[in-house]
Amino acid sequence: MAQGAAEPAAHKAGFTPPAEREIPAGPMGDVIRQGEQIFLHTAANAKGFVGNSLNCVNCHLDAGRRPDSAPLWGAYVSYPAYRSKTKEVDTFASRLRGCFMYSMNGKAPPEGGPVLVALESYAYWLAKGAPTGEKLPGAGYPKVPKPPQAPDIERGRAVFAAQCALCHGADGQGQRAGDTQVYPPLWGARSFNWGAGMAGVDKAAGFIKANMPFSKANTLTDQEAWDVAQFMDAQERPQDPRFDGNIASTRKKFHDSEYSLYGQTVNGKLLGQGTPAARR
Repeated sequence: MAQGAAEPAAHKAGFTPPAEREIPAGPMGDVIRQGEQIFLHTAANAKGFVGNSLNCVNCHLDAGRRPDSAPLWGAYVSYPAYRSKTKEVDTFASRLRGCFMYSMNGKAPPEGGPVLVALESYAYWLAKGAPTGEKLPGAGYPKVPKPPQAPDIERGRAVFAAQCALCHGADGQGQRAGDTQVYPPLWGARSFNWGAGMAGVDKAAGFIKANMPFSKANTLTDQEAWDVAQFMDAQERPQDPRFDGNIASTRKKFHDSEYSLYGQTVNGKLLGQGTPAARR
């Protein structure tokens, strides 16, 4: 799930965000740029709130602009909204806080603090002129129809080896250049935790189908996208921060879905035990 600037022709956006060069001068522009830098280099610019090696841009491509990769311009205008995950009406700020807890496997920045204010300002600017209260084409991740065959881990392993390992490594841990994570880890201690949306096979399949392999978006079949998502999400990762001390009851409360492998036994191993803390 690597970042990039090019937008494949297959993506159809319902809105075009402003270009980076249009960020205004002055105090507001300064905070917008700060938000952009947090988005692109999250651990470096939001210290203390990130617990893995991911940056926001890994799952929201082209600096949060690219359609079909949950672009910021589509998210900002969708809140406040009721979410089944939290069972309450979330604001955009609370949605961002959840990203830090789950996708970044870290701690939620305080509401009104500089990190959230900067990210909200960047999202607000990207959504300038977008209509509110409606789902724009290209917002979120697309839904991929269920494939003819049930998703299969071994088929997914073959897809991963052929299409994904070049960037993400045979072990799924991505690639680093010094202290910079060039391509993100997809499982293990440095990846997103069990509470993240990408840990749901259906959501992962949608992102993968629309955006991966990075330079060849929309070239995998629906079956391949589901299979490789099943393989990726069948790997152990950090514990869900909502863990109540019991995997079975945590699954019942938070992962009772056909698309979650948390609490399931795969190849003789119970998933959901978590991983040791990552060393930065």
